[in-house]
Amino acid sequence: MAKTDTKSETARSPRAPRKTTSTAASRTSRRAGSAKTETPYHHGALREALLQAAERVLERDGLAGLTLRAVAREAGVSHAAPTHHFGDLTGLLSELAAVGFRQFNAAMAASCEAATTPLEAALARPKAYVAYAQAHPGMYGIMFRTERLDYSRPSLHEAAEASFAGLANAVGMMRQEQISRDALTLNQGAAIARAWSMVHGFTTLLLDGRLEDILGRLPEGTTAERLLEAMLTAPVTPKHPA
Repeated sequence: MAKTDTKSETARSPRAPRKTTSTAASRTSRRAGSAKTETPYHHGALREALLQAAERVLERDGLAGLTLRAVAREAGVSHAAPTHHFGDLTGLLSELAAVGFRQFNAAMAASCEAATTPLEAALARPKAYVAYAQAHPGMYGIMFRTERLDYSRPSLHEAAEASFAGLANAVGMMRQEQISRDALTLNQGAAIARAWSMVHGFTTLLLDGRLEDILGRLPEGTTAERLLEAMLTAPVTPKHPA
């Protein structure tokens, strides 16, 4: 009986390893299946991928929907990835705003290069300003949410400074004088503030739908761009009949 029992146990013993192997394979398969939801990136590309994902979330879901976890889901990576690269939400928003300013600056520069007449050159930058805001309302909005941003981050500081430099240069060209970014006369500062206030205010009203009433009263077919042109080229004081 003892020999029979030994042979019986020996005959059954190979089954145990097969069961263990099957279980391990099942666990491996489950791990592999869960990993498919995450997208592999090279180290240098992950940061850029996260910023691109953040821009998509921002434009689709607004600032309220932009969280670290939402960005990680959009990029298809672990929830820890945004924290590793940006620290916190303020860090992410600040780096995203820097991307926005760089896009914005590139649009301004391209518009000025395409101008062929002095009038086109004068109108190119404000038109490009409004056009960028219309095409990227989410990015445009976060660029000016100072309370949500950390301007001590070099990338944001440099991009914002480049934007101001472009504005100062444009105003200087209109005034036919060189304007320094570091020291302004009162008249130069007033000219820059006036130009920025006019275009930024117009853009904000346009995005908020507050210009619809005015546009609806204008001759049929008058666009917001045409209204902006009229604002920029209209004399400061109305003409009076002689």
